[in-house]
Amino acid sequence: MGDKAHAHPGAAGRATAADHPASVRNVVLVGHSGSGKTTLVEALALTAGAVNRAGRVEDGGTVSDYDEIEHRQQRSVQLSLVPVDWDGYKINILDTPGYADFVGELRAGLRAADAALFVVSASDGVDGSTRMVWEECAAVGMPRAIVVTHLESARADFEEMTRICAEAFGGDDPDAVLPLYLPLRGPEAPDGHAPVTGLIGLLTQRLFDYASGERKEAEPGPEQRQLIEDARNRLIEGIIAESEDETLMDRYLGGEEIDLKTLVQDLERAVARGTFFPVLAAAPAAEGARQGLGTVELLELVTGGFPTPMERPAPSVTTPDGTARAVEACDPDGPLLAEVVKTASDPYVGRVSLVRVFSGTLRPDATVHVSGHGLTDRGHEDHDVDERIGTLSAPFGKQQRALTHCIAGDLASVAKLNRAETGDTLSAKDDPLLMKPWRMPDPLLPLAIEAHSKADEDKLSQGLGRLVAEDPTMRLEQNPATHQVVLWCLGEAHADVALERLRNRYGVQVDVVPHKVSLRETFAGTSSGRGRHVKQSGGHGQFAICEIEVEPLPNGSGIEFVDKVIGGAVPRQFIPSVEKGVRAQAAKGVAAGYPLIDVRVTLRDGKAHSVDSSDAAFQTAGALALREAAADARIHLLEPVAEVSVLVGDDYVGAVMSDLSGRRGRVVGTEQAGGGRTLVRAEVPEIEIGRYAVDLRSISHGTARFDRHYARHEPMPQQIAERIRERPADS
Repeated sequence: MGDKAHAHPGAAGRATAADHPASVRNVVLVGHSGSGKTTLVEALALTAGAVNRAGRVEDGGTVSDYDEIEHRQQRSVQLSLVPVDWDGYKINILDTPGYADFVGELRAGLRAADAALFVVSASDGVDGSTRMVWEECAAVGMPRAIVVTHLESARADFEEMTRICAEAFGGDDPDAVLPLYLPLRGPEAPDGHAPVTGLIGLLTQRLFDYASGERKEAEPGPEQRQLIEDARNRLIEGIIAESEDETLMDRYLGGEEIDLKTLVQDLERAVARGTFFPVLAAAPAAEGARQGLGTVELLELVTGGFPTPMERPAPSVTTPDGTARAVEACDPDGPLLAEVVKTASDPYVGRVSLVRVFSGTLRPDATVHVSGHGLTDRGHEDHDVDERIGTLSAPFGKQQRALTHCIAGDLASVAKLNRAETGDTLSAKDDPLLMKPWRMPDPLLPLAIEAHSKADEDKLSQGLGRLVAEDPTMRLEQNPATHQVVLWCLGEAHADVALERLRNRYGVQVDVVPHKVSLRETFAGTSSGRGRHVKQSGGHGQFAICEIEVEPLPNGSGIEFVDKVIGGAVPRQFIPSVEKGVRAQAAKGVAAGYPLIDVRVTLRDGKAHSVDSSDAAFQTAGALALREAAADARIHLLEPVAEVSVLVGDDYVGAVMSDLSGRRGRVVGTEQAGGGRTLVRAEVPEIEIGRYAVDLRSISHGTARFDRHYARHEPMPQQIAERIRERPADS
């Protein structure tokens, strides 16, 4: 791995169907936007022989320009798969977005992969969101390695970047993050910058020169050997410390020369166990070159140091009714168990699902059971349905290569699963199974929309349904209180992409409107009202009089109606009519047009007419009585208050608490959360946190996250309530 001499493989190229899980590697690339992930994917595809320098597929297929690999990953906002062959292994390279708004695509990539390459720019360093993803991988023990890019930058310093990575990722053991190679720089250019032209392997002490565009191996000179001595000794000690041989360190410290084979085997085991994290360097190939610097070493690390799918336990599995099921991990002959990790719509073939198979073998034209559960709060109804899948294929850019099968441990695109959504489970139709879905980030930025025209209104429901089927990080809400259609997104870029897909992919034009919160009204004190509805208009007239008393109740009490009529002043059959009229008026509001809540309405007295009284007349009288009581009372306008929990780095706690106070928030507590972070708990009016998902990211430089839950409605400050009363409730 990494330090092995290696010629360009004759059998390399675009991947076909794998025949055994041991020959599959699934690796996800992680890093912030601009770190060079997509460029690295292209460089790896070039080195593996999947494309040539002109951007054409090696097997003579149609043009697949580098910026055609998913149109540069659809502006780097979605997960994409590039499968390649290398030395008899099929490597599924999953490229993830670097923008925080598309963390759902990143989580899908982590679910589908068995190891992660963290791509770090030598000129930009490690950002907070990348550290958070590292912690997620650490929590599940996912093997990781670090790739330093942008070495061509004048500010690039590989040694300093390695030190930064050790501080950011090493935790209590910085010696768990060490380089396998040191960059070799060529002669200085006129601007004083010496370009990186090769790598020196610290274990083999061999030089790998990429200056010609082809990887060439050579013996390092005396100066280069002296350069690597300290780094080599530290690497060997780090590997031995992570080895399972407790006598190895004693032998090494005693002066024994540990053979290279033992060191490489221990290194591979430590990487696969997720206890050692090698640092490598990579750069794209120069114009006309065949191999990019460090790409061979990366491919060797993936095939030799990263685990096979067989080493990953299967996620929790049940039957659709919740009965636990034990499924052996990664058995091609076992029961079918697969998961949709991404859904997309193609204008020619319809819905296309990217699927990771965890058990069994998936074949074209088979009938499978599609089961989706657990995301009803986001607009995904629970469903169990049998569907016949279409073709299986290995994607490469906008092309698809047909596959005869997809075994456990492999990934493939599946056509024509019309009901399957991201996160759904595929299983045998006679043995339906359900996998526990991966944790989805909570969308907290509301986007209220309306159809632009009548024609758009007819297509809106279907378009929204398809949109949320593709993206489970988006939540669709039909708010009954505000009568708005709301898409809850992860951020502004996420919202922009949703609107663009509605417009261009589904042909639905929508208008963005201000998001409303569900305000309420209540009585501040006790009040009385008399409702008199008396009309004579020939024939039967209308006659109903009722007198009520209204008093406030504790939060959450709703509307309580009490009958205390004495002596039959209001006939028994009309008392429900009064209540119906009161409740109807309460729903419309009594001051600013918002629903009235948390009051007790007591019917005290009234009058009726033997001929002219009716159900409708007493309904009207009840509504009039409530309005009159409100006219003589002080009415509180109530706003919803949310319980907000913010997990933030200690450096930003002060800024977060100050910002929450500026939003009329009340900080109710803080507690240490470990890892240099603090959990801040506060109660904040919902009207003040509509854009908090965006603002918090700015305040904390992308390092904080929060959640919110409805707590209660409480009175709004008078000056704010007056401003709201001046505009209609439906505006």
